[in-house]
Amino acid sequence: MFQQARSVIYRYLEHCPGGAEPHGVVLQGDRGRVVFDQPVLLPDEQFIPLALLRGRTSTRPNSRLRMPRNR
Repeated sequence: MFQQARSVIYRYLEHCPGGAEPHGVVLQGDRGRVVFDQPVLLPDEQFIPLALLRGRTSTRPNSRLRMPRNR
């Protein structure tokens, strides 16, 4: 699934290098499409956000969300 989604996003980036930043990829069976807003999915569709496709995960040990202290 991720391999198929990466193929779709890389094809888009190759053909539209200066295009808008996509939000992710919607897969339906053997087809996929690039989306630019949070999609409304049909029952047989799956959404994969761009952050997962590009591997934008933090590996720092203190990368937790920090809440502001009450003063």
